Amino acid sequence: MEYNTQMPKLIIPEYGRNIQKLIEYACTLKNKEERNNVANAIIAIMGRLNPMLRDITDFRHKLWDHLFIISNFKLEVDSPYPVPSKEILTTKPERVKYPAAKMKFKHYGKAVERLIEKASDMKNGEEKTAFIEAIANLMKKSYLVWNRDTVADTVILQELETLSKGKLKVPENFRMTSTYDILSKTKGINNRDDRAGERRREGGGGRDNRGRDRNSGGGGGGGRHYNNRRRGR
Repeated sequence: MEYNTQMPKLIIPEYGRNIQKLIEYACTLKNKEERNNVANAIIAIMGRLNPMLRDITDFRHKLWDHLFIISNFKLEVDSPYPVPSKEILTTKPERVKYPAAKMKFKHYGKAVERLIEKASDMKNGEEKTAFIEAIANLMKKSYLVWNRDTVADTVILQELETLSKGKLKVPENFRMTSTYDILSKTKGINNRDDRAGERRREGGGGRDNRGRDRNSGGGGGGGRHYNNRRRGR
């Protein structure tokens, strides 16, 4: 029996040991033309084993790179792509520079602050007013996602004024999107019972009130008739 612990380490485990053995066999071939034929056959098998790579635009380039990596860069064949160097695997990537800018309200994100800066530079008019209203609704949505399930519109408008340094204000007749509508889209609250409860809270009784009226009115007469029969009337 051959155990995996006794075998050489798999360089790219996704392709399995058989692919690695085929590549090792290709490295032992002395005829270059034969090596090219075997390498192309191995590439075809590697593509079938990993169909998810076909969604990548340069998936064949990726397969050839993996072929050379698995062979420890010993395989000498005619590749349609540049052969990668061994140093690429050992070179550390460059350090990513993270933005150091401070945010007043982190739950709104940097994108909202940039939108506010752009709106502040716009000329007064209908387009600017519509832009400010859209920013206010976006701020409310972000607030509800990251903080809690309810927020007063006055809080959003005050923080909009704070972020814009008093440059942006919404019209007096402006009404923000309701909390229920935002939560129903972001958290999937679209149950029929939830909608019925929301309508009742808004003042509409609907079918439930009509049902209570029937129960309270229609059954009363029957009760009086039954009592009269027992009394002999």
